[in-house]
Amino acid sequence: QVQLVESGGGLVQAGGSLRLSCAASGNIFSINAMGWYRQAIGKQRELVAAVNSGGSTKYADSVKGRFTISRDNAKNTVYLQMNSLKPEDTGVYYCNMEVQQYSGGYYFTSPGGSWGQGTQVTISS
Repeated sequence: QVQLVESGGGLVQAGGSLRLSCAASGNIFSINAMGWYRQAIGKQRELVAAVNSGGSTKYADSVKGRFTISRDNAKNTVYLQMNSLKPEDTGVYYCNMEVQQYSGGYYFTSPGGSWGQGTQVTISS
């Protein structure tokens, strides 16, 4: 069992900043990719940013230059620093991690990775 707990969401004005955190706990052998997704009302969930185990990152075009993803492997935590926020950044933000678990002599990863419960980010204009 793996649990992901997110924090840091809230309501800010356009142009402001927020920092999201997501910490994993439970049966963790290692964590490969970590990422942040968001879902606005009436829209599909989309990838915002991701970082692999080697530290390489990728971003959605809409957030490049404004958001920064980072990870702390010792704490099994991923962060998303969001600057110059815009109303269109509003949505529920979910973290996702490819957690490799070990049980009964086998290593395995849940298909699609493990998800957090989501944290609401609202940007007012």
